[in-house]
Amino acid sequence: MDVSSTAAGAKGKKGAAGCKAGGPRKKSVTRSVKAGLQFPVGRIGRYLKKGRYAQRVGTGAPVYLAAVLEYLAAEVLELAGNAAKDNKKSRIIPRHLLLAIRNDEELGKLLAGVTIAHGGVLPKINPVLLPKKTADKAAKEPKSPKKTAKSPKKA
Repeated sequence: MDVSSTAAGAKGKKGAAGCKAGGPRKKSVTRSVKAGLQFPVGRIGRYLKKGRYAQRVGTGAPVYLAAVLEYLAAEVLELAGNAAKDNKKSRIIPRHLLLAIRNDEELGKLLAGVTIAHGGVLPKINPVLLPKKTADKAAKEPKSPKKTAKSPKKA
């Protein structure tokens, strides 16, 4: 009798652990919290399934993808924040995003074909267009006092 009552009791406990139990409900812990992430693991998993990228999606795939996306976002935001601080601004604008991405080698390679609206271009002057420094300075230094001597005669 004891054996059958324990088996029935085990079944009863198993069924009582569901939503119908009258006890206090345990608070749910999201997969993002379990993984220590800010990005939504559940939503990314849903998008992976709905997108039909594969027939089946493993349980670790959305966690890994959320971690990678969070890292990339943090990296871009940190560099853009530094660019905003360099320009003495408190808000990040598209220009700061562009400067951050294009000045970083790895992000620049990753986002090489991306156009950022209202980002502009990197400031760059072709060296051919710049005036020569060494040869012209040596030639101009002795001539400059003569030019100043001529200017009072014109006046």
